[in-house]
Amino acid sequence: MSYYFSVCTTEMYQQKHILFLLENYKDLGLPYPFPLTLSLIASPLLMERESFLCFNEDHEVIGAFSYIFGTGEMQYEDREVVQIQAVFIREEYRGSRVFLMALQFMTEYITFMGEDVREVRFWASDDVLLRRLFSKIADRVSSVDSAFGPLDEYHAPFAAWQAYASRFRHEPFFPS
Repeated sequence: MSYYFSVCTTEMYQQKHILFLLENYKDLGLPYPFPLTLSLIASPLLMERESFLCFNEDHEVIGAFSYIFGTGEMQYEDREVVQIQAVFIREEYRGSRVFLMALQFMTEYITFMGEDVREVRFWASDDVLLRRLFSKIADRVSSVDSAFGPLDEYHAPFAAWQAYASRFRHEPFFPS
């Protein structure tokens, strides 16, 4: 099975990105009320940052992910930090290589765009399976009981993400 990715640079693709995530709102599993979830989903587009779609060979959207530069604590001036805002892959594709390919695509895209990223951060529910998956690509730096439920915070050096992604053979997404 083949997959391909698209950067959401047009209004049509940005709309597809938001609609796909909203259609899968319940399955996102985010422990936030809807307004906060919507802000996380929309923030990369509103901040004019990157969002991506993954398609299957029938050109159906099967996944979406996005990030922003910087942290709220630093008024988003610490652009060497990338925060993953949302990642969702349809359940029937989760056992495939789509997640790995998305990681490869994102790291190559950031490098291709010439961004000076040093760290990647993200938050996830405190699920045992997610912890096992994410321990391969990041360090869990904290676990908190938020008003919305338990959350784990993860950090990883961007270079470590690049090294991990490049361990697996694939065709480059961007020219070097």
